[in-house]
Amino acid sequence: MAESIATWITEVMAKFGYLGIGLLMFLENLFPPIPSELIMPLAGFAVAQGKLQLVPAIAAGVIGTILGAFPWYYLGKVLGEERIKRWIDKHGKWMGISANEIDKSKQWFYRHGTKAVFFGRLVPGIRTLISLPAGFSEMPMVRFLIYSTLGTLAWVGLLTFAGYKLGENYKLVEEYIDPISKIVLAVLVLAIVVWFVRHWQRRGRSRS
Repeated sequence: MAESIATWITEVMAKFGYLGIGLLMFLENLFPPIPSELIMPLAGFAVAQGKLQLVPAIAAGVIGTILGAFPWYYLGKVLGEERIKRWIDKHGKWMGISANEIDKSKQWFYRHGTKAVFFGRLVPGIRTLISLPAGFSEMPMVRFLIYSTLGTLAWVGLLTFAGYKLGENYKLVEEYIDPISKIVLAVLVLAIVVWFVRHWQRRGRSRS
């Protein structure tokens, strides 16, 4: 299955170039089973072969990702949480999305605020759906765009550069990225714990 997806991605890039990268990353946001962990390393591999240039490839991936984030943002803003979760319960399987993943992205957003949009782009399972709670809470569009772009640039740049360096071993990128994503998640969990401790300490002092 992975081989067939890789072949399809390669064919799209060969036919459409940078436009193909943008299109694939746009679709990756709408249909999470299409993995950015494969798209952008393949783009990096194409750069290593001299078929593409590094900066335009990264730019195409970032633009495609941001365009793919807008539908989720506006769905959250227009439809609201409960209606979307009901729809996902009925139709989410073919998109590889569950209501539980929406709950996780919402918890991330409300714990970290606008920073969640940046850090959420670096964590699998959260990356695509973090746009929904931003829409639920009517996060200002300019702020959403800035944090999304910065987080996406870090993610896309890392994947593309890794594919460029690994060359034909681009498939190893996912093995390296997984622990990095776990580290990011662990740091954020630690930050939450520290925040709660300080919060309760402040409450204790104010009561006394």
